[in-house]
Amino acid sequence: MKRIILFLATNLAVVLVVSIVLSILGIGRPGSGTSMAGLLVFSAVIGFTGSIISLLMSKPMAKWSTGARVIEQPSTSTEQWLVGTVHALADRAGIGRPEVAIYEGAPNAFATGAFKNDALVAVSTGLLQSMNKEEVEAVLGHEVAHIANGDMVTLTLIQGVVNTFVVFLARIVGGIVDNMLNKGEERSGPGIGYMATVFVCELVFGLVASMIVAWFSRQREFRADEGSARLLGSTVPMQHALARLGGLQPGELPQDMAASGITSPSGWAALFSSHPPIEERIAALQQLR
Repeated sequence: MKRIILFLATNLAVVLVVSIVLSILGIGRPGSGTSMAGLLVFSAVIGFTGSIISLLMSKPMAKWSTGARVIEQPSTSTEQWLVGTVHALADRAGIGRPEVAIYEGAPNAFATGAFKNDALVAVSTGLLQSMNKEEVEAVLGHEVAHIANGDMVTLTLIQGVVNTFVVFLARIVGGIVDNMLNKGEERSGPGIGYMATVFVCELVFGLVASMIVAWFSRQREFRADEGSARLLGSTVPMQHALARLGGLQPGELPQDMAASGITSPSGWAALFSSHPPIEERIAALQQLR
């Protein structure tokens, strides 16, 4: 969850800063000699710049934000087991062995990085303390599956595409508003109406874009759960790990997790959630054969 928030925040910040600067300069403004095709190319450059920078910064940003400590030389039996398990799962998945890290915090884990063969898998101390080894291995399999599936790269491409349309449509609307305010009169530079409209539209359209990215993120969680089951040869460990995360005893079928903090929110908030509800993930695993 944290790695997705960081990715989206960094991406949005880059897009907004670059977009505001170019808007002030009048670059890419409809009616300034830029064709629709040119505006689309311009929008793609801005849109993908933010997402690519976010991808390249994902691993160091994740380490910095969580305080994750990479295990260079295991100093305890737990660290030795952790590194050995991640490397074994990576070998089984056919990817390069990722860095393995531990950070202080509530039960959680994440995988990130721009490249399959140069990734990072990190687990929290809370996860190691609250789960047995079978459950931890299932979570690690889930994170390794994210890397093997190329989820961060795919997320980057999807984010770049939606960014492109956010920038493009915001400038189209900005141009229309600008023309209405100036009654069609030509002007050498962008007006305040244009810049304000573009800024507001990018924020509003960006919220819609976030829903699209969040929907994809929820689908990839199902695939990563399935990937963990394939790597471990059974769906049971991942079901137990999810049940444990939901505050239930391993093996117990969850009935109602609406009050659990780790489940996805309901209503409109669910549209922005990067993870599906735990009961849906367990039910999906139970359907696998």
